[in-house]
Amino acid sequence: MRPPSYSWMMATRSRRPLKALLAAALVGGLVSACAPDAPPGVDKDALDAAISRAIGDPNTCVLIAEKKGGRTLYRYNTATTCAKQYPSCEGEGEWAVGDLLDAVVKDGRARYLSCPTLADRSRGVGWAAGPVPGKDQVYAAVMEGDRSFPGRMMADRLEAAFRRAKVSAP
Repeated sequence: MRPPSYSWMMATRSRRPLKALLAAALVGGLVSACAPDAPPGVDKDALDAAISRAIGDPNTCVLIAEKKGGRTLYRYNTATTCAKQYPSCEGEGEWAVGDLLDAVVKDGRARYLSCPTLADRSRGVGWAAGPVPGKDQVYAAVMEGDRSFPGRMMADRLEAAFRRAKVSAP
């Protein structure tokens, strides 16, 4: 008597990893489709590299949006990083970088702030926001850590990065 064939189980079992991989790729594609890409006419990879060189850090987030309407065009770093809240450095309360971007969209006023995030002053946060030079766009950035830059320095470095990546006029 011949033992039963289990080839049907092997075929089914071998397809499961493929289905899981395809499902993960679909979910990843949908999530990345929701993320802002880059301002029109700007190479996202070049902009990412320029910002990374200027102020890159695991706790850095940069957003660029349209000046009118505030639609986000670009995000440097993950949504999770950009959602973190830190002291606003304008008194009491905390901000996420999106809150600062909204404020700049509303009033167009540049902001350069910095303050400690821990009582022992071992860590700090820097905020920089304002219009993108030569464009109808605004930006907001945050950097937090034990070696974060002051807001004014962040703004200077970001404006140079925007020029390198051809976001702003030379």
